[in-house]
Amino acid sequence: MRFGYARVSTKEQNLDRQLDQLEAAGVDKIFSDKISGAKESRPELDKLLATLREGDTVIVCSYDRLARSSKQLFDLAERFEAAGVALVSLKEGTDTSTPQGRFFFAMCAAMAQFERELIKERQAEGIAAAKARGRKFGRPATDASKMEKAIKLYQNGGLSVSEICQSTGVSRAPLYRALKDQGVKR
Repeated sequence: MRFGYARVSTKEQNLDRQLDQLEAAGVDKIFSDKISGAKESRPELDKLLATLREGDTVIVCSYDRLARSSKQLFDLAERFEAAGVALVSLKEGTDTSTPQGRFFFAMCAAMAQFERELIKERQAEGIAAAKARGRKFGRPATDASKMEKAIKLYQNGGLSVSEICQSTGVSRAPLYRALKDQGVKR
């Protein structure tokens, strides 16, 4: 059988482009995940792996949809090879059922890892440059006057934490942190 595997990193992203490509490639069944490729265990990939039999083919749009690192990709490719399963990438135009395909697969996997590392490096440089210009990251601090009011309401004991948060606009977690920092018993 010819199985397709598609993945996007977040629930907001769309699988349609990959699904269309896999259907055009003539796959019999498609497994798809909406989860980070960095996760070793992905529900639909796990189902695909459990389904595979000798002689099957796994088709992906691109190797980066299957794995986020060359180690992860090589581990999967070794697993496929040991099971007698071919791996085909539409974007890279490779098929691991041939010697040339296995060689090109190794080259593509190395390039994908290199590209991922360059992206991480550029991202870190961008964050450092933004911080140097005074850009703040993370959630904004809770307004001190609102927090003060919330703490007083909590200490007075007349309202529940939910009511305090609703009336002051302070979120529950920051309130609990502030109470802990001030040594207030909950």
